[in-house]
Amino acid sequence: MPHNTNGTSDGQLRWGILGTGLIAGLQAQDLLDNGFTIQAVGSRSAQSSEAFRDRFGIDTAHSSYEDLVADPEVDIVYVATPHVFHHANALLALNAGKHVLVEKAFTINARQAQDIVDLAAAKGLVALEAMWTRFLPHMARLRAVLADGTLGEVRKLVASHNQDLPKDPAHRLNDPALGGGALLDLGVYPISFAFDVFGAPQRVLASAAMTATGVDRQTAAIFEYADGQQAVIDCSLDTAGNNRAVIIGTKGWIEIDSVWYNPAPFTRYDTSGKVLERFDQPVKGRGMQYQAAELERLVREGATEGALLPPSESVAIMAAMDEIRRQVGLRYDADAQH
Repeated sequence: MPHNTNGTSDGQLRWGILGTGLIAGLQAQDLLDNGFTIQAVGSRSAQSSEAFRDRFGIDTAHSSYEDLVADPEVDIVYVATPHVFHHANALLALNAGKHVLVEKAFTINARQAQDIVDLAAAKGLVALEAMWTRFLPHMARLRAVLADGTLGEVRKLVASHNQDLPKDPAHRLNDPALGGGALLDLGVYPISFAFDVFGAPQRVLASAAMTATGVDRQTAAIFEYADGQQAVIDCSLDTAGNNRAVIIGTKGWIEIDSVWYNPAPFTRYDTSGKVLERFDQPVKGRGMQYQAAELERLVREGATEGALLPPSESVAIMAAMDEIRRQVGLRYDADAQH
């Protein structure tokens, strides 16, 4: 029976995990705990691939990415490598006829993102950015509140992502050759959130401080919009923060508890500070199963994009980060490649 991207005879779609690092393990655990099927894992190291296979009880371990994407039993490839490799890894999987869930930041820059989106469209495949926060229950409820006008005219969003991460200069976060820095790893969360609430900004104002290795240690940006709205976002990789978020409107505000980009409760207030709603929905595991469910839904429906995070928006988010990097003087090798 020829292989297609509709999964097994009972309709179960089969995942391949490309990469075996921390984020790959988190996604794999949420997949397995929520009834998804992981068929195979691939790494450039046979030892790493086999250890991951054994840890999660996966059928097949491949010792190269090429073998993973060529596996006829794999329908969807989750790209979990550092973002400097996302472009090549996603193109590899798409060229092998596989749908892709690509970790964020989606790529290094907007040009690379557009390459992935164009190839997926040409092949009729799904390329979804793994911005898992967007698919969580509290974000669905928040969008409903914004849509029903309870907050009045929404004027401002403030969101932070500050962590105290490894200081080792050789760590990928501090290495410009691996796309290091706070912006692409951490800032992508509040930036994507701003896009979710307001769309693409009309103007970007950015400031950053750099590490000794030449990546951004901390970055702040203001996104300005046509009707005067503002999104204020900040991130840092060497200072921990409370990582809360606020949306402010003319009739009240919403505060999302720490950590706002994880499954988190939020409180809705009127302008006097009276509590109007407390949303707190428990989520099984870390919550990365929701993005996987969205990708599977698209495949089953024969769609290549959904309303929650269309590919064009992933490109636009990368373009906004390109503009921030331009303003603060942060360049990567991939920016010079054409």
